Amino acid sequence: MFEKAKAFFGEFRPSGAIEYMIAGLGNPGAKYEGTRHNTGFMALDLIAEKAGARMDRLKFRSSCADCMLGGKRVLLLRPSTYMNLSGEAVRDAMQFYKLPPERTLILFDDISLDIGRLRIRRKGSDGGHNGMKNIIYLTGSDAFPRIKIGVGGKPHPDYDLAAWVLSRYTSEEMKALRPALENAAAAAELIVAGQIDGAMNQYNR
Repeated sequence: MFEKAKAFFGEFRPSGAIEYMIAGLGNPGAKYEGTRHNTGFMALDLIAEKAGARMDRLKFRSSCADCMLGGKRVLLLRPSTYMNLSGEAVRDAMQFYKLPPERTLILFDDISLDIGRLRIRRKGSDGGHNGMKNIIYLTGSDAFPRIKIGVGGKPHPDYDLAAWVLSRYTSEEMKALRPALENAAAAAELIVAGQIDGAMNQYNR
């Protein structure tokens, strides 16, 4: 599906109503590029790249694009509200397109997972993640499917959490992360197509 969309993108644009949204979480600006907390952005950017979509439309205080994925027209959302206010962008887009939480997939970093691991869930708590916390608070729901991407735990218990998630990956860590981003993109396509159980069975590691 990705390659087919990429091959024909430019000859047509997706038409019809937005049926699904995928939001990648992170912080905007060069200062935060390549940091652990921007792993959701990285996964979303890879999805856009594979679908031949350009994240160059500004709406909902986000960079946006739409593409065909999993047989549906999907909005790709990259909030520029900073992580702790991610819910403002996600809520506004959901309201505009009348999308329920069940059709809003969230991609974000998880320090409880080693780099290279994914954890896909149908719904659940924020798990201490400030971006998800704000999304759940502003929408009043925790029924968001999500792909949590491992970024590795703090080097030692006394290490400042904010400093850790805002630290950049080493070159070796990036090598380990790349397959996880590829898997997250593939899992997202399955989830959009209604195959979340298949995505969990294949990619939860």
